[in-house]
Amino acid sequence: MGVKSLNKKMKLAKESRKIRRLPAFVMIRTKRKVLFNKRRRDWRTDKLRISED
Repeated sequence: MGVKSLNKKMKLAKESRKIRRLPAFVMIRTKRKVLFNKRRRDWRTDKLRISED
């Protein structure tokens, strides 16, 4: 995992921001209609198809 291109690093960073849990204030603000992050991805099973650019 040592040497990565900048493009790949940026894409991985973006994906890691996407899989965070939903903030608690969102659940409160939506009166618990939104309970979880739909875009949540499991690191072991759902693989990213990011090419080495």
